[in-house]
Amino acid sequence: MNVFWRTLLVMLRARLRARTGLRPLTDVHRIRVRVLPTDIDVLRHLNNGRYLSLFDLGRWDMLERTGLTRIFRGRRWYAVVSNETITFRRSLKLWQRFDLETRWIGHDDRALYMEHRAVVDGEIHARAIVRARILGPEGPVSHDDLFQAVDVPEGLPEVDDWLHAWAEASALPSARRSAPSVWE
Repeated sequence: MNVFWRTLLVMLRARLRARTGLRPLTDVHRIRVRVLPTDIDVLRHLNNGRYLSLFDLGRWDMLERTGLTRIFRGRRWYAVVSNETITFRRSLKLWQRFDLETRWIGHDDRALYMEHRAVVDGEIHARAIVRARILGPEGPVSHDDLFQAVDVPEGLPEVDDWLHAWAEASALPSARRSAPSVWE
């Protein structure tokens, strides 16, 4: 099953679960995922490039179960990933089930940060940190507008200093500036 169809299935299930009540944005959100034949590489384990696609499923689940999808759709907002990094610890094999855990870990003055984990029997197999911006018809959405619209609780943490350093070190120039491909 392609990730597109899995995304639709995750969104539908999350929407049905949200009928019993929305969950706070600050919760850890979990879904069960199985490694399918379309996810593996020639070594018969989950392809390293597929992890980030599967971690998107966790974000879609979180957006639906917190009610953010409805709010974003009504305002024509959408999230774009600006940075992401992943660290691998153990392989996930064909047909193996794992819990995909997603949580919001904070924000800075421009972006939101999320963490995704692939967990088997309580053990982390892989972890990704994602930095995302919220955009709307007029461009970037301010945190004030975002937090007011989604009723974010007071006192949410700014991200740790290492995340600021990571985001700065891995950033490319703005899309408005030149970024020639020159190998040194």
